[in-house]
Amino acid sequence: MAFDEQLGIRIRDLLETRPDIDEQRMFGGIAFLVEGRMFCGIVGDDLMVRVGPERYAAALARKHVRPMDFTGKPFVGYVYVAKQGIASEASLREWVDAGLSFASTLPAGTSRAKKATTKKATAKKTTAKKTTAKKTTAKKTTAKKTTAKKKLRG
Repeated sequence: MAFDEQLGIRIRDLLETRPDIDEQRMFGGIAFLVEGRMFCGIVGDDLMVRVGPERYAAALARKHVRPMDFTGKPFVGYVYVAKQGIASEASLREWVDAGLSFASTLPAGTSRAKKATTKKATAKKTTAKKTTAKKTTAKKTTAKKTTAKKKLRG
C-alpha cells in the first residue's frame, strides 16, 4: 500500500529540528517515532495519530477524524485524520504535537533497528556457544578414543 509522500514531507518539515525522531515503515505506510515510541504515521492518505486513551473520545469528536481500525477492530488511543483535517500547517502541527505529547509520557521504546541489531548480536552469541560446545564435545570424543586405543595396546 502506498502512502501520501507529500504528507510525509510536511511532517518531516515540522520535525526537522528534532534529532530524537526516527521513521520506520509500518502498516503499509510510514510511522514516526520519538525515542522508539510511535506517535504518528501515514497510512494511505490519512494521518494516524496516537492520542492516548484519555484524549481518544475528544479526538474522535472532531471533524475528519475516525478510529484507527487497521485490523477491523479500533485501536483505542489511535485515530485517523483525513486530508481535510490536516489541510493547513497549523492543523497538521496540532495533530503531530498531540501525538508527540502522548508518546512523551511513555517509557522509552526500542526501535526495530535496535531490536534487529540486538537479535543479530544474540544470534552471533548463540552460534558461538554452539560452536564452542561442538568443539568441546569433539575434544572429549577424541580424548575418549585415544584412551580406548591406549587400553587396547597396553
